[in-house]
Amino acid sequence: MSVRLSKAGEPEAGEPEAAEPEAGEPEEAGAGGSGAVAGAPGLGRGMVLLLAVTCGVAVGNVYFPQAVSPLVADGLHVSADTAALVVTATQFGYAGGIFLLVPLGDRVPYRTLIVTLLSLTGLGLLGAGLAPGISPLIGASVLVGVTTVIAQVIAPTAAGLVPAERRGAVAGTLLSGSIGGMLLSRVFGGTVGEWLGWRAPYLTTSAVALVIACVLARALPRSTAPSRQRYPALLAESFRLLRTEPDLRRSGFYQAMIFGGFSALWTGVALLLTGPEYGLGASAVGVLALVNAATMLCTPVAGRQVDRRGSDAVNLVCIVGVLVASAVLFAGGLGGAVGLAALGVGSLLLDVAMQSGTVANQVRIFGLSDQARARLNTAYMTCAYLGGSVGSWLAVHAYGAFGWPGVCGLVALLAASALVRHVAHLRGAGREPVTLR
Repeated sequence: MSVRLSKAGEPEAGEPEAAEPEAGEPEEAGAGGSGAVAGAPGLGRGMVLLLAVTCGVAVGNVYFPQAVSPLVADGLHVSADTAALVVTATQFGYAGGIFLLVPLGDRVPYRTLIVTLLSLTGLGLLGAGLAPGISPLIGASVLVGVTTVIAQVIAPTAAGLVPAERRGAVAGTLLSGSIGGMLLSRVFGGTVGEWLGWRAPYLTTSAVALVIACVLARALPRSTAPSRQRYPALLAESFRLLRTEPDLRRSGFYQAMIFGGFSALWTGVALLLTGPEYGLGASAVGVLALVNAATMLCTPVAGRQVDRRGSDAVNLVCIVGVLVASAVLFAGGLGGAVGLAALGVGSLLLDVAMQSGTVANQVRIFGLSDQARARLNTAYMTCAYLGGSVGSWLAVHAYGAFGWPGVCGLVALLAASALVRHVAHLRGAGREPVTLR
């Protein structure tokens, strides 16, 4: 049976009866019997790669406006602060889309939802590229941010279409695509924008999004959604799951702490590189970020380790890795070639640990329920972004009070909090009686 049961053995509260199979009815599921999308076939390697590219394109739409913001200021004859509102609008829209649209992955057939979101994103990018002034551009950017949450829809969908023993590898590949989109989109936006003007990146990405939407409309198989809950109930369900699922809370806490450290690093390193110690321009931060492109190669490996050793083992290594990274990053305050090398190695280690931990956490939470993976992911990503926001805010204050050592200490403190929680869980799990079946 694919019905989610509570620890007491009763059906989980909040799941509609219509979405549950009748007693004795054969399990209607995709690959691995997940039941997330009834009757859908599993994902082949080619489809996984196509979805990874889709994730990269979608995530890139959030980040390339950062590179073209100065060009927007010049092209539309507005101040740099006003042009920066385009970036803010996109990011706020993205956060709103995670909360408002990602839960629909449990209610709307995934092909319909993904193709619709991609099409709306493409139209939003087209509107942004043709915007006659800053106000229409900001409005179009909100639409782009809200609808380009496709990666957060694809991740739980893919988990329901592959056997449990492949979920780590598939999650790692999809995350690799998202990382590639995040890193390369800034380079793409800045380069194309300087050559052809600020509108060119928007028009190009619009065409790419619409083409991929057409491809997926034909390539993705039909499916049925696992839930029939109404929309308000879907939104409320994410909070209920966070309250009732200990493993979801634990995974969310790990990611909030580690992503908070990650955000603190990049907030602090921008202040360090542009400060008197190095005296570099803002472009130096982008060059340093490109070092982390190697993470794209590491997350699929981490996914295979999750499949082999389990999420808890990978989480432990990742949390310790962040602690080691904070020590390496401390040497970044020395300046010169040694300091730059420490920043490169430390930021890469932290990025690999954070992203690999994401794979472990998502595999864990996607195994909690066959019918609520999108809502689980909504709750998880909300925790992650809250942690990242707090981490950035704390980094500014830590740098102002203690300089670069304060930022490194903050990263270590957040990782230590995750480690204490994880060790407590491992000790508690070790005391549980083993039941032989």
